[in-house]
Amino acid sequence: MMSAALAQPLGLPPVPIPPDNPQTPEKIALGDKLFNDNRFSSTGDVSCAKCHDPKKGFTDSPLVTSEGINKLTGTRNSPTVINAAYFKTLFWDGRSIDLEDQAQHPIVNPVEMGLLNHDPVLQIVRTDPDYVARFKKVFGKEGEQITMNEVQQAIASFERTIIAGDSPWDRWYYGGDEKAVSEQVKRGFDVFLTKGRCVSCHTIEQDYALFTDNRFHNIGVGVNRIQNEIPQFAPAFLTAKAAGTDVDKAVLTNPKVSELGRFAVTETLDEIGAFKTSTLRNVAVTAPFMHDGSLKTLRDVVEHYNNGGITKKDDPVNDFLSGGIRPLNLTEEEITDLVAFMESLTSPQFAEQKAASANPVSCNVKTPAVAATSPAAPSSSSVSGGAGM
Repeated sequence: MMSAALAQPLGLPPVPIPPDNPQTPEKIALGDKLFNDNRFSSTGDVSCAKCHDPKKGFTDSPLVTSEGINKLTGTRNSPTVINAAYFKTLFWDGRSIDLEDQAQHPIVNPVEMGLLNHDPVLQIVRTDPDYVARFKKVFGKEGEQITMNEVQQAIASFERTIIAGDSPWDRWYYGGDEKAVSEQVKRGFDVFLTKGRCVSCHTIEQDYALFTDNRFHNIGVGVNRIQNEIPQFAPAFLTAKAAGTDVDKAVLTNPKVSELGRFAVTETLDEIGAFKTSTLRNVAVTAPFMHDGSLKTLRDVVEHYNNGGITKKDDPVNDFLSGGIRPLNLTEEEITDLVAFMESLTSPQFAEQKAASANPVSCNVKTPAVAATSPAAPSSSSVSGGAGM
């Protein structure tokens, strides 16, 4: 069982806290320092904060896919850390069970932080005078008593403080302030609940809203690129996995493996091309969208769903598309209203980022073209390779 923090913003439940990693101010501060330490990369210039920048909604917006050491790019768009404390699994395919486990993987990812193992991290935290003092105070440990377990616990503790609610929509829906949002936003919320059927996956509760069901769905993004190869490629991947291929590395360095989605973790056929439902909170400051960053604006996203899970109206429908995905027949006004509703989910601390966007990151506009090819990755067509989001 997890305990919970006492205070939370309007629209959010208490933050779940694992009993073996209680929050303390000193531990949170230590986690903050670790999160921002560039020394935990092979080049000395990449930290967790590079891909999860607080000035960019804790993403690396507007990058399509994340940049790690030596400007290497992986296959996936950086998900926000905002409200990750509420996620039941981490990464787009849910391959980590909690924030503690997630924290260790980017460090040894060949296209993220690029260390061969965690030894350099431990060398730093065991010898840097400031870290020595902090780990002694927080965990009562020093020297070789300090392991990656303590490092990961501190980072996770910091990440559990990155929560944001209290959006204009929250102040209207949960706070009863009728003037907090426009009539357009209210119409958009009605579309969200009814004709758009968005609430089926981006769930809300009576007294809080996470806007995610924490489940995985094939929504027709990315997987079409390997559709014709799946009968041969999926079994080949499973053979490679059984022989020892590191899934965490393979999904970020091989675009084809990336598009297998949740299947790469569970090996369940009906999860081919399935990815985790993203939260909609603060979505207006975290563009581009989807696991591959292939949709530039919120309007592009709505139009994809409106088309029944295809980005272009003449694209084929994916064979593994989740059952609830079908054409919505939304009008232009309903699309515009729905996007306005999603933009109303921006929390106060990120409102300036939204307003300052110089590109169509969160704008209610239609882009002339959407990426149609796989993101570049430093890999061959094999099923072996490196880690990721």
